[in-house]
Amino acid sequence: MGETNTEKASKTSWFTGLKAEFNKIIWPDKKSLSRQTAAVVAVSVVLGLIIAVLDVIIRFGVDNLVKL
Repeated sequence: MGETNTEKASKTSWFTGLKAEFNKIIWPDKKSLSRQTAAVVAVSVVLGLIIAVLDVIIRFGVDNLVKL
């Protein structure tokens, strides 16, 4: 089979690599972050309302079927 390298990287090189990867991250600006946050909150509220309405309709239907 293939040979594997069992040597472990030193912790300093691991942290150096981690720091290099964090430097590649492009963080969003404040305006973009607030827009995205507002969109997530709005979609969450709308989906919550849709689920609540469906729940009431289904519960009403089940209650009517049980009464028969």
